Amino acid sequence: MPVGTIHIVGAGLAGLSAAVHLTASGHKVVLYEAGQHAGGRCRSYHDKELDCLIDNGNHLMLSCNEAALSYLMMIGAEDTLQIAKGAIFPFMEIGSGKQWTIKMGQGRFPGWVFDKNARVPDTKWTDYLEAMKLTSADRWSHVNDCVDKKSVLYKRFWQPLCVAIMNTQAEEASAQVFGNVLREAFGAGGIGCKPVIVKEGLSQSFVEPAEAYLKERGTAIHYGKRLRSIEMEVDEIKTLHFVDQDVGLEHLDWVILALPAWVINDLMPTVPTPTSFRSIVNAHFKVAVPPKSETGILGVIGGHVEWVFEKPSMISTTTSAAEKIVDLSAEEIAALLWADIARVYGLNAEAVPPYRIVKEKRATFAATPEEIIRRPAIAARNTNLVVCGDWTNTGLPSTIEGAIRSGRSAAEQIIPPQTLAKI
Repeated sequence: MPVGTIHIVGAGLAGLSAAVHLTASGHKVVLYEAGQHAGGRCRSYHDKELDCLIDNGNHLMLSCNEAALSYLMMIGAEDTLQIAKGAIFPFMEIGSGKQWTIKMGQGRFPGWVFDKNARVPDTKWTDYLEAMKLTSADRWSHVNDCVDKKSVLYKRFWQPLCVAIMNTQAEEASAQVFGNVLREAFGAGGIGCKPVIVKEGLSQSFVEPAEAYLKERGTAIHYGKRLRSIEMEVDEIKTLHFVDQDVGLEHLDWVILALPAWVINDLMPTVPTPTSFRSIVNAHFKVAVPPKSETGILGVIGGHVEWVFEKPSMISTTTSAAEKIVDLSAEEIAALLWADIARVYGLNAEAVPPYRIVKEKRATFAATPEEIIRRPAIAARNTNLVVCGDWTNTGLPSTIEGAIRSGRSAAEQIIPPQTLAKI
């Protein structure tokens, strides 16, 4: 079936992914973005006070994230990534001062759980059999229903891993979605669990190369285009009403709405969307420290900091499901987070260096069973509309991988998957 112009509203990662896949397949695409920059939450900018490039949020990918890696290959940005040589994850526990490193082998067989020097200290290999309950959980189960909440493994592995992946505490997080991630990552073995980080910044990897790719192929990107309302005729979109202009649709034209859930809810209340969200706090401290990890990342247990990202002249941190601290002042948050960093690296807790605190109160939807069932399928709605975003039913939590998969899936709703450009 012939396809006309495809209008994509929203230039976050989902919208960019849809635009790249459709453009690569030879279709006419027009992309609209409400802000002056593409990328949504996934972007970098120059911080004047710190006088350096920082990411809006810290994001860690894994080598099993096939959609994200394929997207980067399509836009010619695969060389902007740093992929660790192995699946190596160092940790430190604030209270006890214990340090350990999870070291997974390259193959699928989880031999690391049988090696006391490669698994979480004070755990037995049989403790890890709980993963089977997680990967077979039903839609209403919480992570806490599948694991021993009093165990060392819960405190040092399941809970921090769940919070990092799901941005939701284990007692309320969906075991089914958490299990999906475990199946994809750990099921692939160490070869699929290598940490992947950007060499320079998120924009330099995911956004700017995509913008260049689209423009080189004639895809127009219009910034400052906030969608005000949608005009329907029977079950078909006829006009997109932006704040400053109206865009009429012709026969065979399509619309992809790659917008946040709450924006979709305002524009099209009949589309089911998650309604509860969780926050993330990221911090950037301008200080150089001796690295504690060969992969550039360090997990912290028992503090306000959860993950540390070591950079040449900066320490960045991430705190997920950050409801306990997100409403504090930037000064209070910086003091709490720096105290943890000082413990980890043996620094002066009172001498807080220059910093930038980035709060995202609605960073992701709450990955609870109740909210999971509110995620709409990425399917054609009405006769010429598709919605996408990391909040749609990708089977994954809100992640870079989920956003890019959703954009690709949206493109597949309009054109046959076998004709979609792939790497």
